[in-house]
Amino acid sequence: MNSNQKKRSPWVNWTLFFITLAAVFLLGLLVSTITERRAEAIFAYKPKMKLADFEPRNEIWGKNYPWQYESYRKTQQTDLRTAHGGNAMRDVLAESPELIVMWAGYGFSKDYNQGRGHSYAVEDVYNSLRTGGPKAPDDGPMPSTCWTCKSPDVPRMMNQLGSPAAFYAGKWAKHGEEIVNSIGCADCHNPETMDLAISRPALIEAYEAMGKDISKATHQEMRSLVCAQCHVEYYFNNQNKEERPNYLTFPWVNGFDPEAMLRYYDSIQFTDWTHSISKAPMLKAQHPDYEVYTTGIHAERGVSCADCHMPYVSEGGLKYSNHHVTSPLKYISQACQTCHRESEATLLKNVYDRQEKVAEIRHKAEELLTRAHVEAKIAWDNGAIEQEMKPILNEIRAGQWFWDYVAASHGGSFHAPVESARVIGKAIDHAQNARVMLARLLATKGLTHEIPYPDISTKEKAQQYIGLPMDKLKEEKDVFLKEIVPVWKKKAADREANYGLVLNE
Repeated sequence: MNSNQKKRSPWVNWTLFFITLAAVFLLGLLVSTITERRAEAIFAYKPKMKLADFEPRNEIWGKNYPWQYESYRKTQQTDLRTAHGGNAMRDVLAESPELIVMWAGYGFSKDYNQGRGHSYAVEDVYNSLRTGGPKAPDDGPMPSTCWTCKSPDVPRMMNQLGSPAAFYAGKWAKHGEEIVNSIGCADCHNPETMDLAISRPALIEAYEAMGKDISKATHQEMRSLVCAQCHVEYYFNNQNKEERPNYLTFPWVNGFDPEAMLRYYDSIQFTDWTHSISKAPMLKAQHPDYEVYTTGIHAERGVSCADCHMPYVSEGGLKYSNHHVTSPLKYISQACQTCHRESEATLLKNVYDRQEKVAEIRHKAEELLTRAHVEAKIAWDNGAIEQEMKPILNEIRAGQWFWDYVAASHGGSFHAPVESARVIGKAIDHAQNARVMLARLLATKGLTHEIPYPDISTKEKAQQYIGLPMDKLKEEKDVFLKEIVPVWKKKAADREANYGLVLNE
């Protein structure tokens, strides 16, 4: 050592010693925490009981997967009210009475409420005036097929009855005492492996009709396809009514876009109902959420439904999908800001800006279509014949289909705002064509003045205009809810008490 080099001070040595000691301690603490969290995760995901075949009860699945189940239970919340959605109960017909005239002769003119969370799927079907007030298994206006997307009891019943066709046959009330558990675990998961799985045959059959094999879908694709079991456009196929009445079918043979589906419906001459005012052969879009989503930027970037509506959360050593399936606006930091670095206020404004622009032109389409229906009635009343009316009614049919494709899509104006605006533009175009053709026809009948527009400023006035006996419908529903539903629930509870559960050793 150089004699000129100074010796290191003792306090420096002690400082280095304590720093090293602290670093070793912290490193040990980190290793201990990681080990503890790994053990916690292994314990958390170790099933505690074996599920019975086709177990429909979410609370039983929750014994094996408590974190996921606890987050699922939040779908019972109804406190999120966004500008154009959320989970709070909203009476859509009261907000837009024009819809009542547009759906005259169809169940949606009686009752149409904003959907709540998955936990309310069965209860909301009970309460809807659209399902009527059946007093017997073969009573009521709706077919059994209407249950298909509402409960994990559905695949159980399809298995029990031997086929989907056997389940679809008959009236809605036939399965009343069997369908009691709301949308949940068994709808999307394999009970043995917990892999995502398709439990509804209609989606598998739709893929087959397009020449595709859904079993080859990737995991990321499955994170949207399990949603596409229900959040799609569909119809009740009665082409083979004797053997397969009201068979649930997706109209995807020609493609996902609304033009392709309209061509399909026209080619098989399918009509959901005949409009009671205009006599137009109408189509009712259900909720083509998946189809609209596929045309948006998120789908193009490979983002799945679950990425936004079921974002990942971390608790301790666990990372899992939040099963509080709801609007991403409830969890902007988890659902949006993992990719987008803007502030919550900016992201919220981005959503609302797109929704408001589409809503503006959508409301214009509603006004024009309502007037077209009313003017068509005037034409019939003044001696118009079927040959004169057919091309006009086809314009109304097409216009309302394109409007409904957007209006019925949950969140479509954000999922694909450009496509939504394009399709609404087509709705307006067809509605205007129908009105121009009607004006010319009415002129030949001597009606050259402006057609008087009915007072449909409120839900009640609009329902009265189309002739709905609302007091009778509500009375029948009250009897059903008080006398029939409690019996269904009691029988279901007695049956479920006998389900078997085997503890894992």
